[in-house]
Amino acid sequence: MEKKTLQTIERAIIAANIGLNPQNDGVNIRLFLPPLTEERRKVLVKKSASEAEQSKIAIRNIRRDAIEEIKKLQKEGLSEDIAKDYEKSVQEITDRYIAMVEKHLAAKEKDVMSI
Repeated sequence: MEKKTLQTIERAIIAANIGLNPQNDGVNIRLFLPPLTEERRKVLVKKSASEAEQSKIAIRNIRRDAIEEIKKLQKEGLSEDIAKDYEKSVQEITDRYIAMVEKHLAAKEKDVMSI
């Protein structure tokens, strides 16, 4: 690492406002991570839940786009039975991925809240 980039990195860490105070000795930047308090753990769980919700919204948006595409194909001549099968398949995939997000969120909450 170049010495002239250390100050830029140090300023970026401070500007990120993530609760870390970097210590620059001219060669390395040292970060000391304080132990997690109960309050900080709850904030992290809340942030994880927010990220999980954003993931679920993205998955639902993909489902909506796929179903719209199926409806376009149906107007172009795709049979109704095949369109229904595709929509069912898209819904099953959506449900599977939303369940995965919820599973990962539950595991992360358990991990963060354990001491």
